[in-house]
Amino acid sequence: MLPLTWRSLVSRAQQVWRRSLQVRTVAITVFFSTIAVTIISGYMSISIATNLYEARKTQAIAEARQATVSTQALFDSSVSSNGTIDVEAVNVTAGTTIRSVASSPGGTQFAILRTPGQSTAVTMTSTSTRGLDIDVITDELRDQVSLDDGQLYTQAVTLEGEAAADPGLVVGSVFEVPTAGQYELYLVYNVRDVQQTLDFVQQTLLIGSLLLVATIGLVTFLVTRLAIEPVRLAADTAEKLADGELDRRIPEKGEDVIATLARSFNRMADSLQRQITQLAALSRVQQRFVSDVSHELRTPLTTIRLAGDVLYEQRDQFSPTTARTAELLHAQVGRFESMLGDLLEMSRYDAGAVELDTEPTNLVRLVEESLEAIRPLADEKGSELRLVAPGGYFEADVEARRIRRILQNLLGNALDHGEGRPIVVYVDSDMTAVAIAVRDYGVGMDSAQLERVFDRFWRADPSRQRSTGGTGLGLAIATEDAQLHGGHLDVWSVPGEGTCFRLTLPREHGQSVEHSPLELPPVEALEAVLDEPIERDGENSG
Repeated sequence: MLPLTWRSLVSRAQQVWRRSLQVRTVAITVFFSTIAVTIISGYMSISIATNLYEARKTQAIAEARQATVSTQALFDSSVSSNGTIDVEAVNVTAGTTIRSVASSPGGTQFAILRTPGQSTAVTMTSTSTRGLDIDVITDELRDQVSLDDGQLYTQAVTLEGEAAADPGLVVGSVFEVPTAGQYELYLVYNVRDVQQTLDFVQQTLLIGSLLLVATIGLVTFLVTRLAIEPVRLAADTAEKLADGELDRRIPEKGEDVIATLARSFNRMADSLQRQITQLAALSRVQQRFVSDVSHELRTPLTTIRLAGDVLYEQRDQFSPTTARTAELLHAQVGRFESMLGDLLEMSRYDAGAVELDTEPTNLVRLVEESLEAIRPLADEKGSELRLVAPGGYFEADVEARRIRRILQNLLGNALDHGEGRPIVVYVDSDMTAVAIAVRDYGVGMDSAQLERVFDRFWRADPSRQRSTGGTGLGLAIATEDAQLHGGHLDVWSVPGEGTCFRLTLPREHGQSVEHSPLELPPVEALEAVLDEPIERDGENSG
């Protein structure tokens, strides 16, 4: 693993790469510019090196050819006028030849070697410049030179110097020595000056390439800064507008496309500010209206409630029709009172005036109390209530009153739509989150109904008789309660297979929920929970 500091640097670099368009633009431009400059510089370096080497090679061949011709002429002149061979003259000529070759232009070193395999008498020994390593003249080169086909042959070699090795060039040719036969002349040129020139050119190309890439990067940075800075300013202004600073605007300068963008953005911001201000005012009026109406209705509702209770308690003394009227009045007044309470609660949520009063709460105990409270109604419906709590970290920082209200809504819906089949409540948790799922096996909902299930005053089936006296705001309030705790309320439903609501909450107040300890729906089969199969439409659904 990388050290912590390196990991943090890599992570920071990745964040800068993802967030900065300018950094990406400059980096990509510099990267491809570096590749292009490297290819061009490499091609120029190879081309220059080839031309320098070929020019020096041509010069060396010309010098070697001239030296060979001069040497052959000297040895030819050693033959007397009557055609006899003067051995003394040959030796003198050999000395003259050595001095001539040694003073030849550009030929720093030389070697005169007798071609092997000759039957003529030896009248001149092989010789070379003092300090020259004859091994630089390879057997392959000697084989080519000894053919005596009129050509000069070259070979690149490495010359060992006092300080360092130098590049060299060997040019080989042949000439005839009277009374001695064929000899090979090798001129060894030190081409250190060519290498120095090439090194200077390559160094210049490298420095020029680096400066060119740096210049391209700098120009790209300046150009992208000019282009991106207004975009960044627009993004910052948009962020501040989103945070509620509706008076923020972009400075308008010039007449180019950036100025046009600024003017268009500012006009859009003005329009949004007007509409948001109007909507905020309308929302405040609506909230005040709902709150005021709810409060104002409480006094006459209380009076109606008291009168209705009196009539309801004395209904046995009335005629059947009047008694039934008193029962209906009592039920509808109760429902009206519940609706007013829900409207007041929703108005508090809309006004942002709701605060949590949390404390460590055992959710299993809370679920048990909610089940016991609704059990009489479940017995009337014929629905069996079961609790599945496998064990875990069941205490959580919640407001028990709001969680109990969520459970009452979910259990009430399960009873109303469960078709008298069993209702199972699952409770599970882990180190960071707790979850409660209410599963029924009733009529279920289709996809269109699922999209509206949390809307205010919406019912999946308005004609269905409700036993729990719902107002149509229960699930909307439950959703607000869940979000107030930092959690969420999810739903799963399939027509004919039932519905499952899952409440997921953080165990500690202020934390976020990354996952839920329960699947949706929970993976346990109902038969495993109740130890018996469930009859659906006259069939066993296992």
